[in-house]
Amino acid sequence: TRDGRPPPPEFVGPGGGAGVVTRQRALQALSSQLLVAIPDSMRKQEVRTGGEAGQGRGPGSPAGQVKVLVDLLAGKSSQSSQTPQTLDRTPHGDDSRIQKCQEALLNRVKGSPELGGPSPRLTSLLLVEGLTDLQLKEHDFTQVETTRGGWHPARTIALERLFLPLSRVSIPPRISITIGVAGVGKTTLVRNFVHLWARGQVGKDFSLLLPLTFRDLNTYEKLSADRLIRSVFPHIGESGLAAAALPKILLILDGLDECKTPLDFSNTVACTDPKKEIQVDHLITNIIRGNLFPEVSVWVTSRPGVAGQIPGGLVDRMTEIRGFNEEEIKVCLEEMFPEDHTLSDWVLRQVQADRALYLMCTVPAFCRLAGSALGHLSRTKPGPQDSALWTPRTLCELYSWYFRMALGGDGQEKGKASPRIEQVAHSSRKMVGTLGRLAFHGLVRRKYVFYEQDLKAFGVDLALLQSALCGCFLRREETLVSSTAYCFTHLSLQEFVAAAYYYSASKRAIFDLFTEGGVSWPRLGFLTHFRSAAQRAMQAEDGRLDVFLRFLSGLLSPRVNALLAGSLLAQGEHQGYRAQVAELLQGCLRPDVAVCARAVNTLHCLHELQHTELARSVEEAMRSGGLAGLTSPQHRAALAYLLQVSDACAQEANLSLCLSKGVLQSLLPQLLYCRSLRLDNNQFQDPVMDLLGSVLSGKDCRIQRISLAENQISNKGAKALARSLLVNRSLTALDLQSNAIRDNGARSVAEALAANRTLSVLHLQKNTIGPVGAQQMADTLKQNRSLKELIFSSNSIGDGGAEALAMALEVNQGLESLDLQSNSISDAGVAALMGALCANQTLISLNLRENSISSEGARELARALCINRTLKNLDLTANLLHDQGAQAIAVAMRENQALTSLHLQWNFIQAGAAKALGQALQLNRSLTSLDLQENAIGDEGASAVASALKANTALTALYLQVASIGSRGAQALGDALAVNRTLEILETTYFLHAPPTPKDNAVLLPGARSNTKWLTGISIFSLSSLQENSLGMDGAICVATALSGNHGLQHINLQGNHIGESGARMISEAIRTNAPSCTVEM
Repeated sequence: TRDGRPPPPEFVGPGGGAGVVTRQRALQALSSQLLVAIPDSMRKQEVRTGGEAGQGRGPGSPAGQVKVLVDLLAGKSSQSSQTPQTLDRTPHGDDSRIQKCQEALLNRVKGSPELGGPSPRLTSLLLVEGLTDLQLKEHDFTQVETTRGGWHPARTIALERLFLPLSRVSIPPRISITIGVAGVGKTTLVRNFVHLWARGQVGKDFSLLLPLTFRDLNTYEKLSADRLIRSVFPHIGESGLAAAALPKILLILDGLDECKTPLDFSNTVACTDPKKEIQVDHLITNIIRGNLFPEVSVWVTSRPGVAGQIPGGLVDRMTEIRGFNEEEIKVCLEEMFPEDHTLSDWVLRQVQADRALYLMCTVPAFCRLAGSALGHLSRTKPGPQDSALWTPRTLCELYSWYFRMALGGDGQEKGKASPRIEQVAHSSRKMVGTLGRLAFHGLVRRKYVFYEQDLKAFGVDLALLQSALCGCFLRREETLVSSTAYCFTHLSLQEFVAAAYYYSASKRAIFDLFTEGGVSWPRLGFLTHFRSAAQRAMQAEDGRLDVFLRFLSGLLSPRVNALLAGSLLAQGEHQGYRAQVAELLQGCLRPDVAVCARAVNTLHCLHELQHTELARSVEEAMRSGGLAGLTSPQHRAALAYLLQVSDACAQEANLSLCLSKGVLQSLLPQLLYCRSLRLDNNQFQDPVMDLLGSVLSGKDCRIQRISLAENQISNKGAKALARSLLVNRSLTALDLQSNAIRDNGARSVAEALAANRTLSVLHLQKNTIGPVGAQQMADTLKQNRSLKELIFSSNSIGDGGAEALAMALEVNQGLESLDLQSNSISDAGVAALMGALCANQTLISLNLRENSISSEGARELARALCINRTLKNLDLTANLLHDQGAQAIAVAMRENQALTSLHLQWNFIQAGAAKALGQALQLNRSLTSLDLQENAIGDEGASAVASALKANTALTALYLQVASIGSRGAQALGDALAVNRTLEILETTYFLHAPPTPKDNAVLLPGARSNTKWLTGISIFSLSSLQENSLGMDGAICVATALSGNHGLQHINLQGNHIGESGARMISEAIRTNAPSCTVEM
């Protein structure tokens, strides 16, 4: 069969004999395409209207073939059934018509950019499950800014598999949609696919491609399905698609957002006659429904907002084109200036200097536009007096530089003289007056493609379109019917030119420019027109006027006025309006329940206006911790704006100690898109968790890490959060420490984790969780494989909870870090955990500090360490190991070669265990960090460890503070470190029973000298061994002398040594000369 599996065995019907042979031949005649079409046909029948359901049931249709197959499988006589025709599945056959089609397509896409070598982002698309609210309701720029140029983690699909089944049990998609913001490369993708198909590299299942753009379709008022096909390939003939008799065809409809009439699937009359001429939007609707050409695959490309016109139930596959990543932005700019790497590097630095502009450069068309404008800026080289004109920091400034580039003739033929200032001013005003009116009214009417009749209707001089100036803004394309289509090179350029026109016209217009009606206001003037534009933008639910309003505001900024003075603007004319416009914009920030995207766009407008006082005050409050006092609607909108654009919020939005429930509720739409959110210590209670749960449940949610530590969350709040985890697919880390979720809350979270597959870090410390909650979490860990880190410390799970978790560890294959600090676990619980550790192969870190583990539990630990080969970090601080337990662990460390960090602080360990550990260190080659602080190992134990350091080459950190070490131990350590070349961190203090006397200093000074002489020539990075040792001036001289030969020391602690001002000066000078990066504590 087609998928490579063996054919089914023959079957014998009730009649046997000849009936078997007849049915067998009939089954062989059933094409494998039919087997794929069966479920597809049945599914499509469900979405058709009643009038459509009766269509397409002829013997050659899928429905007719289904009946034949059912009769055959039921054992009925095949003589009365019509055997379906076997379809020729050979792609790219020898038919001369197909060859002509391939040649025609290659000629059509000839000269298109990126052909033959598309970028990786166009050969691997993102598989998405549908459109988000952000994509449906917001401007393309807002989508990029809100998501910070990032994309949802999603599966990818290679271009060559775009129309193939995703698995062996699925079917190929009939209706596919590829979405992408304006300028991301949808048309380029289509042209590349057509080019590669014609060369036989992709889409090999298709015998024919029919690529159409809505720019082509807009030229027709009415069209039939057959005429649609012949418009692409006239040589197919009058019989159209039916005569082609091709088994598999792909119809490409590029640019749904440019369709002159929106698709209306609710009110379109069904049509099944391929020869009947109907409105173009009705034709497309019937093709997508399957009423026309039900066997033809359809691929639609569109901007996200318009793609929502097609009901999700009709879409079999949706993909998205991602924008540039950081490396692709760099490559794009380098390709723009291939002969001047210095210039490309400079342009890249300017783009990176402003986060907002850099994020927009993830859109390829914007990146090229920004590169052109900045390249022109660099070449013009303003003088020192024009330093303020360097490096644009707003959208309007960037587009003003692009406008200056167009006026200056960049890109024109070399050798032509630059136009005079008078000519520049005249041509720019004429262009804005003609193209601007076209751009503005097109924007208001959602019209982005223009034809000659549109240009004439708006009074555009066709001769003007031939100028190089217009060539920087408009792109011209020939359609299939030999007419010419015009569109702005990017949507944002249409918005900029529209804003420039509105700015100019509003100073003299006596009617509402949006309606072209009569006088609408008793007082006319620019401010009245600006207020109208702001109100229209605030009321536009799809945000289509957002960027237009930004540009309109930006034209009033001082820097833009300086850039465009004399060509588009009058010198200084902004001064009379700027303050009033700023006040007007701030007045638009109403006390709504939630800060909407329009309010955030108002802050963008204030930024374009260079009126940033409001945003700066909130940003300063965020840094100083005074945000709690700023609760007005204006401050909330500014905070929402900063969550999008602030560098401080890019990695983590820290809103701890400053939010009330009301403020949080107003910020919910913006919190959706924060990658990391810290909401600690806000006294949030359970009702707030219902709000946050709704955010985490949202399809748009991009939150990856959220911290709710030290709030007032009980089991009800935990349950609300747990419900969101059942559907959330973005959250990877959840911190609920220091709340009160108790056992019931832990159970809710555990039940959610049984279904959740993305959360990898969970902090539940200090939540009064007992054995019951631990048991619920353990049951979940038996099946959950995504959780990597679980912090369960400072609860009360006891031995019962430890035993339950141990049973989970025996089967769990995902958990890497488990923290059970301070949980009243004794030897019984440890025995269970160590038994599990013998079988577990994934746990890397285990924290058992501050429990009640005795020497008996230590023996179980030692046994596990001899078997386990994966555990790397073990913390047993503040238990009851004593010498016997530590000795058992030391013996195990001779054999264990996996553990890298061992903490035995405060375990009543003495010299005997230290000797055993010293012997283990001479054999062990894995341990890099050993902590023996607050154990009375004395000089004898220190000497044993020092002896091991002479042979050990693995240990890099040793902690011996408060270990009863005197001068003899210090001297032993000094001698060892003169030999050892691997230890980087040594922290130890010498022990004195009373304040030092001259006799004590006489005893300690040799140790100090010994402990400093090895500093010469060794690259130890951190040294605390000289703290609290009363070295005095003589010791300071020793340290300073030793440091003269050491250049790698990064930290040294000399506190409590009575070295005096002279000693401090001596050591400081030695540090400054020999180790300038070293920090000293004195």
